[in-house]
Amino acid sequence: MEKVKVGFIGVGGIATVHLANISKNPYADITAVCDIIAENAQKKAEQFGANWYTSADDLLEKEELDAVFLCVPPFAHGDLEEKIASRGIHLMIEKPIGLDLETVRRKSKAIHDSGVICGVGYCLRYLDTVRKAKEYLKDKTIAMIRGYYLTSFVPTPWYRDIEKSGGQLVEQATHTVDLMRYLAGDVQKVYADMSLRLLTEIPNMNIPDVTSVNLLFESGAVGHVDCSMTQPDHRSGVEVLGKDFRVHIDGVNLTITEKDSTIEHRSKVDFYEEQDNQFIAALLENNPERLLSSYDDALKTLAVTLAANKSADIGEPVIVASA
Repeated sequence: MEKVKVGFIGVGGIATVHLANISKNPYADITAVCDIIAENAQKKAEQFGANWYTSADDLLEKEELDAVFLCVPPFAHGDLEEKIASRGIHLMIEKPIGLDLETVRRKSKAIHDSGVICGVGYCLRYLDTVRKAKEYLKDKTIAMIRGYYLTSFVPTPWYRDIEKSGGQLVEQATHTVDLMRYLAGDVQKVYADMSLRLLTEIPNMNIPDVTSVNLLFESGAVGHVDCSMTQPDHRSGVEVLGKDFRVHIDGVNLTITEKDSTIEHRSKVDFYEEQDNQFIAALLENNPERLLSSYDDALKTLAVTLAANKSADIGEPVIVASA
């Protein structure tokens, strides 16, 4: 293919970032967009010179697409992955990929059986600083890894409903959990405490506003991740500790501290743009190795966060389900 014909299902929130990136990519063309809110779909279609729909089925039936960006909330996926993959259309799926492991496993099989290329939007993996951190840690023994995702409340109505978002850890801090996995390996067991402490006045709010999770990694390393939506600003990052070294990714920047030295690296890339460009390149080259987060890898991150939710519910440690 000379140009990748791209469709979008869901045009709100994060889709706006992907639309801007794909519109700048000389090897891609935004062919069609879909959103259940007609006004939003029409507006984006006019902005990017695309056809628009309010039904994903209509979009898939009437358009000849090479790829689809699936940018709908986790509760709204339905069987979209299966329908898209069955048509031989490649996929970029926003995180989290679902709220139920059995459903996600079924989707994984459908994607594998179709042979399409599928990436998932764990965009922090595409940071130049994360690449440097991963290279540095390659031969190191990790003792502890600490993650944090501290931010303000998201007013989107579905976000505050545990049945629709899975809560902050599943929907937002999943980026931090994924980065911890990417740097330190898979998680074996979790023990979580969560509470709705401060934001009780928000209507229909049933997700925790503070979360703390202890993690045991398969390597034997221990760690924890904290998240909260009670803050006036936004901070997120990961800190990796070993004998005589510390690797700290604070936002997008990296600091490596050793006994006698501290080296700082400031990120020079737009990680969303890098991710989207790599996806288009992967399709043109038929090379899924360009993508840093596959569907199966995203399934492993989801398994950690869902296990943490279960642990908080039952008050006991939970073994993380296998992919």
